[in-house]
Parts: sequence; C-alpha cells; structure tokens
Amino acid sequence: MRTDRTEGEWGTIPGLVWDAAARYAAHEAVVEGRTRITFAELGERVERAAAACLAAGVEPGDRVAIWAPNTLDWIVSALGAVTSGAVLVPLNTRFKGAEAADVLARCRARLLFVTGTFLGTSYVASLRRAQENGAELPDLERVVVLGDTAPDAPGFGTWKEFLAGGDAVTAERVRERAAAIPASAPSDIIFTSGTTGRPKGAVITHAQTLRGYAIWSDLAGLREGDRYLIVNPFFHTFGYKAGIIACLMRGATMVPQPVFNVDTALANIAAERISVLPGPPTLHQSLLDHPARDTHDLSALRLVVTGAAVVPLQLVERLRGELGVGTVLTAYGLSEASGIVSMCRRGDPAELIAATSGRAIPGTEVRVDAPAPGEPGEVLVRGFNVMRGYFEDPAATAEAITEDGWLRTGDVGVMDADGYLRITDRIKDMFIVGGFNAYPAEIEQLLGLHPDVADVAVVGIPDGRLGEVGKAYVVRRPGAVTTADDLIAWSRREMANFKVPREVAFVTELPRNASGKVVKQKLRT
Repeated sequence: MRTDRTEGEWGTIPGLVWDAAARYAAHEAVVEGRTRITFAELGERVERAAAACLAAGVEPGDRVAIWAPNTLDWIVSALGAVTSGAVLVPLNTRFKGAEAADVLARCRARLLFVTGTFLGTSYVASLRRAQENGAELPDLERVVVLGDTAPDAPGFGTWKEFLAGGDAVTAERVRERAAAIPASAPSDIIFTSGTTGRPKGAVITHAQTLRGYAIWSDLAGLREGDRYLIVNPFFHTFGYKAGIIACLMRGATMVPQPVFNVDTALANIAAERISVLPGPPTLHQSLLDHPARDTHDLSALRLVVTGAAVVPLQLVERLRGELGVGTVLTAYGLSEASGIVSMCRRGDPAELIAATSGRAIPGTEVRVDAPAPGEPGEVLVRGFNVMRGYFEDPAATAEAITEDGWLRTGDVGVMDADGYLRITDRIKDMFIVGGFNAYPAEIEQLLGLHPDVADVAVVGIPDGRLGEVGKAYVVRRPGAVTTADDLIAWSRREMANFKVPREVAFVTELPRNASGKVVKQKLRT
C-alpha cells in the first residue's frame, strides 16, 4: 500500500475523504465508545452531511462554523461542510457565548454546528444569551444542535433533522459540487488562540492543508493501521489537521477524546491499543507521573509528537525509556503557517529533540531576524504554508506578512548552524532586566530542571530599580516542600543573575487555553 502520495493526487479535502473511503474501505476509521465505523461508512456519512449542507442553501465559499468538542459528529459535520464547498470555521470550545458570537459575526457564518451541553455548559443557551445581550448575527441562518433536542425557535434544529433535509439531494449533485472546488480555494479559517489579543482568522487553502499534512505524516512516520488518540482539540490545527486529515491520508484509526483526563486517556490507550499520541508536554508528563500507570498496558504506544517552547530532556528520555516509545518528535507551528513550520526528524538524538523544534519542513524557509548568527530574534517563515491572509483584515495581513512573503511569527527563536530552531519566547512576553533581554521560556526551561518543579510559567513584573524582573508561578511535584527562598537560591546557582526570578508563587495549576498554551495575561493580572 502506498504511503507516499502527494497533495496533488487528492486535489482537495473532499478528494481525500473519498480516496480514504475507497483505499481503506473496511478498516476502522473512528471509534467513539461503542460506535465503530469504517472508512467506507465515514465517507457515506460525510457525503450525507454534505447533501444536507446543499439542501440548507450552503454555497461555495460560505462560512460554516462548528462549536463542539472532539466527537464523531464533529468529524462528519466539518468534513461534510467542506465537501459542500464551504469554508470551515472551528470555534474554540473554551469560548463564552459573546466570544463565539464575535467570531460568528466577523466571519459572517451562515450555518453553525453546535454541541448541546459540554462540561456542564449549554452552548446553545450561552449563544442565545449573547444575542439577547446585543450580539447581532444577521448572516447566521441556521443553528444545528449536535444532539437529540434543540430550542423551539426559528433557525434551530437537531442534527437528525438537518441530515433528513438532505435526503432529496443526490450523490451526483454532491460529487459535482465537490469536484468544482479548486485546490486554491480556502478550506478553513482558523482563528488564533487570542492569548495576546483579539483572535484573527488565518485563511488556509485545500492545497496548503494537504501538502502540509502529507509532509507531517511522512516526517512523523504515521502509517496504515495506527490507532491515534486525538486529545488535541479539533478546533486547533494540531487536532483537526495533524489528527483527522493525517489519519485520512494514512488509514489510521481515530479515537477522539473530548476532554483530556489522564485516567480516561490511560484507559483508552490500553483498551484501544493506541499507538499514536501527539499532544503538549503536560499531557505526556501527566501520563508518566500517574500513580496507576503501571496497571495499564501501554505497550502499543510507538509515536509521540509534542511541541512547546519548553520540552524537558527528561520527558523525552522517560517516554523512550519508561514507556518504550520508539519515536518522540518535537515540532513548531502556528495558525498563520498552516500549523506547521518546523519538525524534528526520526533518528535525531534526544538532546536535539528536547532542545529544538526541528528544522524547516520541505518546501519552506525559516530564518531568524537576529543581529548575528546564534543570537535570538524574531522567527520568519516563507513558503507554501503561509496563510493567504487574515480574513477581511488587510491591515493586519500587511503587518504580519512582508512584501516579499515572509510571515512575522511574533515568536523569538535561535537557529543553530544546521538549521534547527529553538523557540525561546513570544516577543510580547520578553521583558528587560536592567538592560538585559530576559526570555521567560528560557528561564522556565532552567527552572524545569529542579526536581521539585512539575510545571512553571514566568512573567515580567515592574521593579523600581531594574525596570522589570521575573516572577515564577510554580506547580510543585506531589509531596515536594520546596519554598520560594529555596527555589530562588537554587536559581542563583544555576542561571545568570538577570534571569533569576525575584518572586515565586506556588499554584496548583497554570491557566491554559484549550490548545494547552499558558495564558500569561491571567498571571499578570
């Protein structure tokens, strides 16, 4: 079975869906509790969802949003919308009603798929409350609740009712619509996580998505028969594209998990013989440290892909040594670059994997705008993966992409002589201590070496003498009794004085968004 297919052979995401349905027809595509469907069955469900979109009046280029956790219905409704020619707009599951309404209004979504209740919150009620409080959604014609009940109100209906509406649309009409989609057409608008400001929508095409995740699948070594626990949220490229799209490309089984819970993850890995588990370092750390880990059979796990400014060497070594994971890789990406910029290669030493985010993926360029080689500077990216722009925001697009095509990432990095990139921080997170540039991620990596530190985030705070100094928010390991004075004294022995945190606050957990990123704004307030 070939695994070296290129994006040109699929053309568009609908082409990929139908190709997977034919090539891997009888193989298990999605497992959700007791529900198990094959790739052929997934193709049929996607086609039916696309027919319903056509019946609902969706036209090529219309924006269709989805606000729901990782489920089979997410996969089917999202791929159905894209197959109908729509541009998919995934909404962050952590959004409140007003935040969701803001994105829906700005992208002028015509159709919304929404979960009923998730984590004790009614998303439908939250959205309607936002509307009652003044949020205007004149373009939103229909809201489809991914459940059995929906409000008795104009424009609202259930998933079952929505699908029934497409029964009169023939398969030929769906195929004709999908065949007319050019590879250069937008496939999705991914709104940035908004940790440093109002989210902006990065427009990505079918061709960019397929090329990027064919490369991702190849570099990661994803293969037919893999069983992939998708904990990364589908609204993020790490979940949707490095998850759903990659699995369709390689015939890997998707096991979506709506919320990361370490007990559930361990149970899933054992019961479903999970072989692939991408996610942030905190996910893998929690698995390794779980007291009941040894009661679960994790022997099928063979591939881990992670990424963050701080990936402890100890984590890479423990995944390899304690769990026997054959391939552990780090990568770096952002929504504006199709979610993929650089990646380590299989065979790279553990020290390189932990210390860097790899080198540029094929077909792209990455450079660091620094005063001299080996010094920190802003990371710039150029190539097929760079977004077409921010949706209907030419000013922000011009600010982000230079005239000669370089994307300003806003991330600070250092590149070595072999092209391996180490992300040191966000430009906006850097602070200046007595004239010295201090990069929180570098300090966090050093603090992470302390045996009592389980998790850490550093921010700059005002200081009358030095201008700014570092404050560390630390999650201690279970049973640890390290004090703030202990940690500051240890830091003075291990790092340059300007990097040493002047204050330490112990917390039970760090505030993170649904993508796993620490929301430092909350630490600064």
